[in-house]
Amino acid sequence: MKPRFALLSLLLVSAPVLAHDFWIQPIRFQVEPGTALPFTFQVGHGKFRERWSNNDRISLLGDFFERGRSDRRSDLRGSGAADFVTKFTPAGLHVVGLQTTYAFSELPPVRFNDYAKEEGLAAILAARQRAGTMNKAGRERYSRRAKSLIQVGRQTASGQTLATKPIGLKLEIVPDRNPYTLGSNRLLPVHVLYNGRRLPNATVKLTNLGADERPLAVAVTDRRGQASFRIPATGEWLLNVVWGEPVANDSQVDFDTTFSSLTFGYPKR
Repeated sequence: MKPRFALLSLLLVSAPVLAHDFWIQPIRFQVEPGTALPFTFQVGHGKFRERWSNNDRISLLGDFFERGRSDRRSDLRGSGAADFVTKFTPAGLHVVGLQTTYAFSELPPVRFNDYAKEEGLAAILAARQRAGTMNKAGRERYSRRAKSLIQVGRQTASGQTLATKPIGLKLEIVPDRNPYTLGSNRLLPVHVLYNGRRLPNATVKLTNLGADERPLAVAVTDRRGQASFRIPATGEWLLNVVWGEPVANDSQVDFDTTFSSLTFGYPKR
């Protein structure tokens, strides 16, 4: 076993958070223009939820808004109560997007198979079954993608377009409606993109971040890569998806896995 895999395997025995969700968590999702808004990066659920503090692995931290985008990596903090603090000046919807570089893991056969089943990693499970390696350790490189929808001041006409436009992440959950303008039926259709193409058979989970021990709803994307959820009118919400594929001609890893999430939230009534 390579040293980088050995260390991670030992860590995962006592803190099994790798297969859990990762997301961007603002103090609140709706602010006035010019407000300094603190964010943290979170991973895991229930008793395993914790801050993710690997800022050196962040390769993209951007603010996407009506007039373009801005790089916010200079707003990252090395310590303290927030992982980054930023100000949003133009009114309207802002999409905070993040991606990381690779990390690596190796899990024993049963744990890896259980993780792949839980997360709906159909391509990985099929590859292991074809190769007859279900009884072998699973080695993967993994990276993370995340988006958070921040409503700054009043809603603008561009909010619908911005909410429903992909920002170019490798694995991305794209709302088909702006979550902040759902109306009375509260139906939010989304689609999942992988390398820019709609992804069928992906497991998407909806979690209430105020009671995050388990998902509130789970759906599998159809042949158009689409799934739908009923979103309550209050609370803070996480949608997440994981996908992975076999890696060819690499002696150290078998799979390339991407975690992706979308967060948004509503004021308390």
